[in-house]
Amino acid sequence: MPRKPHSRRDRSPQSKPARRPPQGRGEVRIIGGRWRGRKIRFPSGSQIRPSPDRVRETLFNWLEPSIRGARCLDLFAGSGALGFESLSRGAAGAVLVERDPAIVAHLKSLAKELAPEAASVVQADAPAWLGGPAQRFDVVFLDPPFGSGLLPGLLQLLDSGGWLAPGALVYIECGMADGVPGLPAGWRMHRSGRAGDVGYYLAAGPAAEAPSPATHPEPDNEGGQST
Repeated sequence: MPRKPHSRRDRSPQSKPARRPPQGRGEVRIIGGRWRGRKIRFPSGSQIRPSPDRVRETLFNWLEPSIRGARCLDLFAGSGALGFESLSRGAAGAVLVERDPAIVAHLKSLAKELAPEAASVVQADAPAWLGGPAQRFDVVFLDPPFGSGLLPGLLQLLDSGGWLAPGALVYIECGMADGVPGLPAGWRMHRSGRAGDVGYYLAAGPAAEAPSPATHPEPDNEGGQST
């Protein structure tokens, strides 16, 4: 007796078993500089959500005039893709802040392998860390969990806490549902883009104030410089 052909309903997607989440490690690729093409692996069981390659490529095209020699801060470091991409492209140093102990251990291993002199990994909660003693950074990467509501407070901490060098650039990544981030007074939005449900922005902090002749005298005739 001939077999009865299967109907389309028999092949409905609802009848297929759900796919299991990927096991092992996730990975992200460095897209430019001395480590171009190198893959960075990270624990896939974590909540790490690396910035997409296309977004990072656009970001570092924006940063190209500024990244070489810059001191960078990668808050919510996760995979470390932004911090290590910066170092690959000639940044002088990068501090990567992450609170998850397992991810921190992995980032420290990567830092020791790739850039032991230039990369520093800190285990800390980002808002609490920004409440501590400040360091000056030229470029800051700010990519908190989407929908967390942390961005306004973090931007204010960066602005008022002395973390930004004059004219520093701050990269902000958030969900489109979060809206365009509001900036502290004196900042300006330099660039912006969208990739699916991700909004990404490059903001410029306040520029350096013009020096006052009364407090910053010109160099003397012997070529010495004031300090």
